[in-house]
Amino acid sequence: MSTDVNLLGKGLKYLGILVFLFIASPITLTMGFKALKKFENTPKEYLSYIILTVATILILFTIYFAFKTFKILLKALFNN
Repeated sequence: MSTDVNLLGKGLKYLGILVFLFIASPITLTMGFKALKKFENTPKEYLSYIILTVATILILFTIYFAFKTFKILLKALFNN
């Protein structure tokens, strides 16, 4: 039962990206809600909805990427 070093390196790279996504996703969502509050009843209101849509997609991708990253790390550490 040895550790696959190449797969572990890939998993750690993904983990670094995942930490960035964990920070960027909520910040984007907060920016979208603040823009929605600020641009209420103005022509720029569509911009806040675009930001909210991007934030929702980013959060869903972050959840998917987290499962993928931890699967790679577990496979690297506990291979058969």
